[in-house]
Amino acid sequence: MTDTASDTTSEATSEATSEAGSGGARDTFTWGHAGLTAHFATGPDGVVRLVQLAIPDDGGPFTDSGALPLVEVLALGYGSEWSGQRGIETALGARLRHRGHRAVRDMRDGQDWHRLTVDLHDPDSGLAAEVRLSSPDGLPVLRGEVRLTNEGTDPLVVQAVTSLTLGGLPSPDALDAHWARNDWLAECRWDGEPLRDRIVDLSRDAHQHDSRAALTRHSRGSWPTDGHLAMGALTDRATGRAWVWQIESPAGWRWETGELAHGTYLALHGPTDAEHQWRTRLAPGESCTTVPAALALARDGGFDTALAHLTGYRRATRRPHPDHTALPVVFNDYMNTLMGDPTTDRLLPLIDAAAEAGAEYFCIDSGWYDDDDQGWWDSVGAWQPSARRFPGGGIQAVLDHIRSRGMVPGLWLEPEVVGVRSPVAAELPDDAFFQRDGVRLVEHRRHHLDLRHPAARAHLDKTIDRVVGEWGVGYLKLDYNISVAPGTDWHPETGRTAPGAGLLAHARAYQDWLAATLGRHPGLVIENCASGGMRMDWSSLAVTQLQSTSDQQDPLRYPPIAAAAPTVVPPEQGAVWAYPQPEFTDDEIDFTLAGPLLGRVHLSGHLDRMSPGQLARVRAAVATYRRLRGDLATGAPFWPLGLPGWDDTWVTLGVRSGEATYVTAWRREGGPPECALPLAHLSGRRAEVEVLHPAAAAGGEARWDAARGELAVTLPRTPMALLLRLTPAG
Repeated sequence: MTDTASDTTSEATSEATSEAGSGGARDTFTWGHAGLTAHFATGPDGVVRLVQLAIPDDGGPFTDSGALPLVEVLALGYGSEWSGQRGIETALGARLRHRGHRAVRDMRDGQDWHRLTVDLHDPDSGLAAEVRLSSPDGLPVLRGEVRLTNEGTDPLVVQAVTSLTLGGLPSPDALDAHWARNDWLAECRWDGEPLRDRIVDLSRDAHQHDSRAALTRHSRGSWPTDGHLAMGALTDRATGRAWVWQIESPAGWRWETGELAHGTYLALHGPTDAEHQWRTRLAPGESCTTVPAALALARDGGFDTALAHLTGYRRATRRPHPDHTALPVVFNDYMNTLMGDPTTDRLLPLIDAAAEAGAEYFCIDSGWYDDDDQGWWDSVGAWQPSARRFPGGGIQAVLDHIRSRGMVPGLWLEPEVVGVRSPVAAELPDDAFFQRDGVRLVEHRRHHLDLRHPAARAHLDKTIDRVVGEWGVGYLKLDYNISVAPGTDWHPETGRTAPGAGLLAHARAYQDWLAATLGRHPGLVIENCASGGMRMDWSSLAVTQLQSTSDQQDPLRYPPIAAAAPTVVPPEQGAVWAYPQPEFTDDEIDFTLAGPLLGRVHLSGHLDRMSPGQLARVRAAVATYRRLRGDLATGAPFWPLGLPGWDDTWVTLGVRSGEATYVTAWRREGGPPECALPLAHLSGRRAEVEVLHPAAAAGGEARWDAARGELAVTLPRTPMALLLRLTPAG
């Protein structure tokens, strides 16, 4: 997402009224559009609360009971009003008074946006909060961020601040909570349970207090999605309403949900002092801004519908790039193939085979710079090509060969790290690296660059301008294979800072560097990778074009990752490995090739060693993808069998685009050979079913039952997979 808006602005819908209630007079105002309505109330205490957030005509909850202040702020010297692990009911949050609000409507990158800014102020501390709410026209998605300014006379140390808060949701008895574990090689593993199982009913009326407990999830270290995705959801079992959220932080984040006044609340934070050692000292006149958070609503249809809205929001907020509609096929030499050991002799046959298979980009992964007998892990940083790996013309000859076969060349880089044996480690000053207590940090035999420092940025600019500008590389896979916790306590300009604040500032500087790189090289395609999916946050994906979903090398383990990846990344940005091998059976080749066909194809494998018949299967799958990929760029994902479990024998993923419905079904060992897939949106309608993959006869089949609204899929063997397209008939 860019910061350049059009000059055309107009007032958005905002209606203000005054009314009297049991607690005294209050002012109310309404803001929104055809897809989303927000009702606010300012009570006698002067505190603004969001009393209803709904899709128009939804008839959803609308009550002051359980409504929260627009922002919660924890600061040294103020603390909470009700002690416990919850991040709400802060003293400053209850003291910030309404000072005014304004609404505008503008166009940004072709997207029509509605924006509301609410100004709050606490006269005693001098703290001012500018709550910035925005929503794309027609989408039931609310984005929130908060800018704090110290308008007082004394410094103020902020320890936590919400980006978005919402109360007044249905009782925990009615809701299921959902979250996603995200571990290396096992990404996007969604789980859930009744919220009441986590928030015990304490008989609030007997105590006149809510529980001190909450269901919380948070990040750890400099991998923002290590442990969990920066997402969560609540679904109403009876009505099908759903609330799905994401926190757009490249570093720390925290979300919590719990019981409040017989209802449920939600509080979305960036980094906090308690979880991430994040604090910021605001001198008089200084400001800070939270990371954004977004919340998508569904009036029915549950998680799938809300996630479809969130997918639309993601497309509206990312940096525009031709890759989002072109969706070129990428061959990468790493996974289960060269594994970081490329040479000219190994690459040239692979390049030819990839071109024959229909690849459009060829990325040389790690190892191309390795000229060291001791190994490259702790010597990286200079990013100069190896002479011994590429004799007879060097790496440029290999890049030229890629181009001669009609493909765009790519290279792997890990820009933020410098190995302890690298000459760059001595060339750059200490202030250009992460430090703690005056000691340069070392993690897994590597130092970590601090992109706030001009020397660190200049080093990377020089590298990129050489690789892209001089060598003509058009694709960069940017990896990140160390996690530093909690961050750096050194600021290159002001000296010491809290480690979590240093980490967030670096991560923001890194994203600024990415944006500037794309500004200088607008045709460049950047893949975001961090040991697979350990940096799968939307703030990173809004800048980069592709996301590596996993490093998983077992093709039988990949289907649940591939199927769940569209929960966190739009289909056209989710890169899924397909690494067929010459020793695979035809079923195994088809199975692994099915993985990326409703996402982005990351082709690999020893295609150069395949028989003509095997390579023809690969070529057919790539050709199928190239025919359907235009629909993926506008399609909405859904899950006929629900989000997959790690050990499910049947795994499914669907994408709806216009009148076409695509479904991939995988069958792993165990379970029956036939599975019925509910497709409610086609129930009662005649539809034609077409098997798109595999192109060659494999024995799998599918039948549509309009009366039942079910697609019966038969896969007689394991492992097997089918990609199907359904279109209305008659």
